[in-house]
Amino acid sequence: MRRSEKKIKDPGEIEAILLAAPVCRIAMANGDAPYVIPVNFAVSSGFLYFHCAATGKKIDMMRRNCNVCFEADIPGDLVRGGSACSWSMKYKSIIGFGRAFFIEQAAEKMRALDILMKKYAGNDNFSYDDEWLDKVCVIGVKIDKISGKRSD
Repeated sequence: MRRSEKKIKDPGEIEAILLAAPVCRIAMANGDAPYVIPVNFAVSSGFLYFHCAATGKKIDMMRRNCNVCFEADIPGDLVRGGSACSWSMKYKSIIGFGRAFFIEQAAEKMRALDILMKKYAGNDNFSYDDEWLDKVCVIGVKIDKISGKRSD
């Protein structure tokens, strides 16, 4: 990291950003072409989880190459400056790398969906229709490396 004074060194602060950020962007590669998608997500015990339709471009790409990069941030306030180049932005962000995998078993899908629902709904006391579980694709990402940056 070029600006080492902006590096977040506290793992608890990195986790707090992941818990608070509403959206995560997942980057994939299709040969030499990058592809980024925003997803609702949740994290637990070194894994990131999201769900999506069972078919589509991201599914095809992850089946060919499971390596992903992900980014989440909490935007802050605009910092006005006296000249164009002195303007800035307050923020907290993370970037991570990992390997995506497909969660196929119903019980594991429900566990991952409970983690997602806990983040967005505030509780994990939900039931899931078997037909819906068969149709939804739940993806996990084993987090291999993660770093954080902030500008106060």
